[in-house]
Amino acid sequence: MNQIKDLDFVVIGSGPAGQKAAIQAAKAGQSVALIEQDALLGGACVHRGTIPSKTLRENAKRVNIMRENANLANFQLDETTEMNTLIDRLDLVLKAHDHFMVKQIKRNQIDHIHGRANFEAFDENKNKHVIKVRFIQGDEQTIYASQVVIATGSIPREPDDVPIDHEYIFDSDSILSMLYLPKSLTVLGGGVIASEYASVFQALGVKVTMIDKYPRPLGFMDHELTDRFVHAFEQMGGTWLGDTQLNKVYWDNKNSVVCETSTGIEIKSEKLLCAAGRVANIKGLKIENVNLNLNDRGHIPVDENLETPTKNIYAAGDVIGPPSLASTSMEQGRRVACNALNLEIGKMSHLIPTGIYGIPELSAVGLTQTQAVEKYGEVLIGHANFEEIARGQISGIQNGMLKLICSADAKTILGVQIVGEGATELIHIGQMAMLGNFKVKDFVETIFNFPTLAEAYRVAALSALGKLKN
Repeated sequence: MNQIKDLDFVVIGSGPAGQKAAIQAAKAGQSVALIEQDALLGGACVHRGTIPSKTLRENAKRVNIMRENANLANFQLDETTEMNTLIDRLDLVLKAHDHFMVKQIKRNQIDHIHGRANFEAFDENKNKHVIKVRFIQGDEQTIYASQVVIATGSIPREPDDVPIDHEYIFDSDSILSMLYLPKSLTVLGGGVIASEYASVFQALGVKVTMIDKYPRPLGFMDHELTDRFVHAFEQMGGTWLGDTQLNKVYWDNKNSVVCETSTGIEIKSEKLLCAAGRVANIKGLKIENVNLNLNDRGHIPVDENLETPTKNIYAAGDVIGPPSLASTSMEQGRRVACNALNLEIGKMSHLIPTGIYGIPELSAVGLTQTQAVEKYGEVLIGHANFEEIARGQISGIQNGMLKLICSADAKTILGVQIVGEGATELIHIGQMAMLGNFKVKDFVETIFNFPTLAEAYRVAALSALGKLKN
């Protein structure tokens, strides 16, 4: 049986971008449908990415703290620890998140359609795009839509030379499906996902080796931050192998995944995570039927209004590529609906904070030191080490640092770079200071609670001003 619907606005995918696009369009008075193939709302962000990995990280952080305080309690994870016990609150978190989203969708009178969508064609008579939705029971529904937003997220990129089987060799979507915590893990890659999982599993006591072709992980971050991250990772017992090319990866049919490198080093581990980036999730979407193709980086191309080359089809979130952050995806979703409906909207801020939930955390907004020097020449740098801050000592945060990058006259804050526990929260003070055009001296003249890590802003400002030329 084929049902037919005629709608103003259709969103495919219910992740951060899709949710916000649908809600914004509904609030503007449009008839809206949100199509999601999974049983629960939220997309990969909620079910396979951000929320599951951060839930695991919270327990890893607790385990690491207990190990560091061995004089208070002699703690050791059991060798047969099941992964489920390490993400024990995940089911509650997911159900609560889905409950909230379902209520929000209903409250805004959005039609929630659970099925697989694909583009059929463009109906010139109706001047609308035609979308076919297939349901689990086998029924179909044809939807005519004036405006369509593709917000289907991303899937792991799978290199041809890494035989991912989801049993011994995993990708970033399947890594948490392991039944038991492995004794050893090799992580291929040095990006955000690789760095987060490598440090989290190392904190849990797994022997982790990171391998990447670049000299440092997280190459887009300030080098002082990544150096501290690598130092902390190695202090926990991890191994970082940068500038290393892989020759071969295989399961030895016994008990190890083997990585043969160009340097002659052979690494064996129980499990392996391949974190080689992500590409647009367009499986079954048939975008070619509406004259769309992926770009050379595996993403859907869009213009400054987030419209694809096909009129009245828009895209937002991970499906269009970097920065691929849940926070930016939410804002892209809101803005794409506003753009499609010609609603007035301000310019999107260029000051988007980056948050990396490794152990330790890393976060940044604005320019790195290298970028600032390339753009402005001479700059002022101010540092504050968390070990010199009272709260850092009290909380045992000894590997943290806040770094201010300032103009040579100290009148402009060009960037804030933070590594250490709490970095992803602290960064917003720097973000708001930059948006408000604060001067460096404003941090010195501001009173912060004591003891807090936020005091690091004042210490870093004093450090920068102390280098100011008269």
